[in-house]
Amino acid sequence: MVESGKARHSAPQQPLRDGHGPRSRFFSWLDWLRPARRLKLTREGKYFIGITLGVGFAAINTGNNLLYLLLGMLLSLIIVSAVLSEMSLRKLTVLRRLPARAQVGRAHLVEIEVFNHKQRVPSYAIEIEDLRAGQPADKRCFFLKISPESAQVAAYRRTPARRGRDRHIGFRIATRFPFGLFEKSRELAAEGELIIYPAVDPVLLPADRPGQRLGGQGSPGRGTGDEIVGVKPMRQGDDPRDIYWRKSTIANQYVLLERARETRREVELLVDSSHAGETPSEEWSIQFERRIRDVASQAGAHLKRGDRVTLRNQDGERARADGTLGADPLLRFLALLEPHSEVRDSTRAGAQASRQRPLSSSDAPVAAGVEA
Repeated sequence: MVESGKARHSAPQQPLRDGHGPRSRFFSWLDWLRPARRLKLTREGKYFIGITLGVGFAAINTGNNLLYLLLGMLLSLIIVSAVLSEMSLRKLTVLRRLPARAQVGRAHLVEIEVFNHKQRVPSYAIEIEDLRAGQPADKRCFFLKISPESAQVAAYRRTPARRGRDRHIGFRIATRFPFGLFEKSRELAAEGELIIYPAVDPVLLPADRPGQRLGGQGSPGRGTGDEIVGVKPMRQGDDPRDIYWRKSTIANQYVLLERARETRREVELLVDSSHAGETPSEEWSIQFERRIRDVASQAGAHLKRGDRVTLRNQDGERARADGTLGADPLLRFLALLEPHSEVRDSTRAGAQASRQRPLSSSDAPVAAGVEA
């Protein structure tokens, strides 16, 4: 939350720190009055409250002692439910373990670990809901019993539907213990972030020309490629795996295969992320996500073939990867790529050009005067 205010011409005031001052005390009282627990009636709880109210009205109207006794038992169950549910929710620590990578259309597991710090009292029927920013909470983990000073681990499976940053903001801990009449819950703040990579489809690249293998191109020099350029007698220090046994007929005189030197190809893919107008249309957004998926598929196919791949957009941002690095740098670049407006880019470029343009004689200010 950002606080804004007007500047006043007065003596500067000392900032309120460490909870001193009337304003900080007022907000501290508000925080104390704000309930830390949320209570929700279940379907059985609604019936129970209705029966309790009916028994109470009947006891007041008739003055029957048995009805008063029954009313006291029903009210005592509500008090016992409040106390036991509060004991189950207290002193719990929740930890989230996110996977190293996630991809659109592929399920991944998120582990939830709960630790009970109470020394003697266990926690029963604990339900933990993982909260994400801007998305409805649809994944929950249930723990039947968490023993004192022990931890329980559960996991839920999620299949992302869109790429980008997936921000986790906290947990909602709830319980219906002991009678299932009320659901008491509280929230814990725990931030986490997971980058969702775009989906990758299998792509069939064009066949290599003669002299190219595994994404490399055989050159006239000698090296460790797949193409054979000739034979030579074996010398000390040569690799014995290259011995050509068909020609090595004389004892202690081996013949080796000479291989061509192999060079990798450089592949550069352009990702068009600019759209016309201030905001992209729905059709353009669908096509943009399709282009992201196609570029990710082509980049993955080139990496499998052994090529070095470079991705770039109109702003000059680049990402490079090869077989040793893997596809993670490219997929991360595509996952975080956002669309840009052509109007804003052109306006920004024009403003920069006008600031850098030197002042000419026509732009110089002209002094106006009155002729005597």
